[in-house]
Amino acid sequence: MAAVLTARARAASVCRPNVVTISVERLKKRAEFLRVAGTRRKWVTQGLILQGAPRPGIKPDTEYAGEDRFARVGFTVTKKVGKAVVRNRVRRRLRAVAEQLMSELALPGWDYVVIGRAQTIDRPFDKLIDDMKFALRRVPDAKPSAPDSRRPRKGRGGNPSSAPTKAGGQSK
Repeated sequence: MAAVLTARARAASVCRPNVVTISVERLKKRAEFLRVAGTRRKWVTQGLILQGAPRPGIKPDTEYAGEDRFARVGFTVTKKVGKAVVRNRVRRRLRAVAEQLMSELALPGWDYVVIGRAQTIDRPFDKLIDDMKFALRRVPDAKPSAPDSRRPRKGRGGNPSSAPTKAGGQSK
């Protein structure tokens, strides 16, 4: 897929010389998806959710970001969206949208995760493109969302007032 995006990026840069294009690669490992989700920087649209994070160890704000002149993108669709056939169709639609837009609008040195929603399957393709354009512009400036308080934390964390004390389990 990266070769296809790079070839299209080169073709687009010939037609529009003032547009900077970058190559796009894929996120494949679970740890990469979790790192992007851990930054809690996301933008929600009707057709998709876009999460983004700069890759650690680089400065994405610089003009060339060192050797890192590529962005990476991963796709995920949960079982809430539907059965396997529906999820695969949603994922294909999101890949097609990303193929058209990421090489021109994604920031070099950033990782993106595109999450499919139940509305993605019925949303017109041009609206999905608009959703992705809007989200790609907004994610870098988005403030990290608050952590989900309903979700239990790992370890022994929790409410310190309910923790038993050493003196027989009663607090003073």
